[in-house]
Amino acid sequence: LPLPSSTTRATTPNTRAVEFTKLLEIEHSVHREPQVVKEDLKRLRRLILADGIPAKIDSSLRPRIWKILLQIPKVDGEAYLELVRRGPCGSALKEKIRNDTFRTLATDRAFKERVPEEKLVRLLDAFVWKSKDNAQQGKLGFAYVQGMNVLAAPFLYIMPSEVEAFYAFSTFIEQCCPTYVQPALDGAHNGVKLLDKCLEALDPELFNHLQSKGLHALLYAFPSVLTLCAGTPPLDQVLQLWDFLLAYGVHLNVLCIIAQLFLIRGDLMSSQSPNTLLRKFPPLDAQQIIAMAVTLVRDIPLGLYQDLVRHPWDISLSIE
Repeated sequence: LPLPSSTTRATTPNTRAVEFTKLLEIEHSVHREPQVVKEDLKRLRRLILADGIPAKIDSSLRPRIWKILLQIPKVDGEAYLELVRRGPCGSALKEKIRNDTFRTLATDRAFKERVPEEKLVRLLDAFVWKSKDNAQQGKLGFAYVQGMNVLAAPFLYIMPSEVEAFYAFSTFIEQCCPTYVQPALDGAHNGVKLLDKCLEALDPELFNHLQSKGLHALLYAFPSVLTLCAGTPPLDQVLQLWDFLLAYGVHLNVLCIIAQLFLIRGDLMSSQSPNTLLRKFPPLDAQQIIAMAVTLVRDIPLGLYQDLVRHPWDISLSIE
């Protein structure tokens, strides 16, 4: 999606909450022309970019907005319960899922208090069953892969119910980043290759410095690419970053990671061992990262940017 040139606007959180609420009320009205819906979605995205979602003022805004952005009109509780009743999806996957779920956002107390491990396990088991059903119908199927637990975490954290989290997560995986959860994690591997290419185009000096130290993006950025930065604290900043990614496309996460590099560029350039700085990214500052990522878009060569846009969902894309 095209990004507006301006990313900030002087409004109070209360004023923003009112604007979002009014727009959401319009979204739920019936008999609206497709062009009107399109314009309202554009306005919603611009509000997210300019002001951010004032979730501290009204905690119901973010889940409602995410469901609109993901185009989830309703959920089917009975269908979810039927998937849950099937239990674990095979002994091998059961072990794989449980080896990951206990450490999901393990240092975030608020997440651990709100999202018990068994809830995350249930959702992931149900998703794999749903994917098996889809595969039998000729649709693209998924098994559980590394990183899926972290991608599910924000949905379970913000959604009012487990059922809504399941449908939001399923839609997100199936439509926004299906290549990221293929067995070989093809999309994420393409993502780190594209990160190297974008960094070289945007800042050859920093790119060459990191390359001279043997630091390809695969070595320092793969977790951030695979999980869309969800593993980098604090969680409230992850959610703000995801507001932006859901509004404008998860492909922009690659530029958000480059923005994080630029925020510590001086330290990276002066260090003889920049790998020590990149073992753990600094805490997220979503507003600063988003503002920088938006400005980077215009400096990416068109062909490279088109590959960037395609890589989360185009199964046929292969980046060399």
